[in-house]
Amino acid sequence: MTQVLPAGGGPSRSQENQVEEMGAVTAEFAIALPAVVLLLAFLLAGGAAGITQLRLEEAARAGARASARGETAASVEGIVRRLGGEGVSSSLIDDGAWLTVTASSPVGGALGHLIPWKLSASASAPAESASAESASAGSGVP
Repeated sequence: MTQVLPAGGGPSRSQENQVEEMGAVTAEFAIALPAVVLLLAFLLAGGAAGITQLRLEEAARAGARASARGETAASVEGIVRRLGGEGVSSSLIDDGAWLTVTASSPVGGALGHLIPWKLSASASAPAESASAESASAGSGVP
């Protein structure tokens, strides 16, 4: 039996399969790329939220320590803003025995304006009263 070969200028069957496979790879890449980009964006936003939360916690702790030492509310606000960033809002609650500072801020980072998260942290410190200081000074305890 005689085999008929394709004409000299036309593509062979294996070349057609290669072209089809390349097209399939391109289509799969076009579908997978947006998913990978979206995953990366979520990871970056989560990292920015984590960093913002850590800054808020440190700012609230520093504000609570400062208010327990007797700093003014404006001074505590300045400390919280300096450590937490310019977009931080803070509040100071004095219930007599404890001073509580709460710092809150939206998520920072490049994607922060797209995420409607409002993060907050609070810290408390025992209030130092004048009567406790005079009692410890009279007993000889430093």
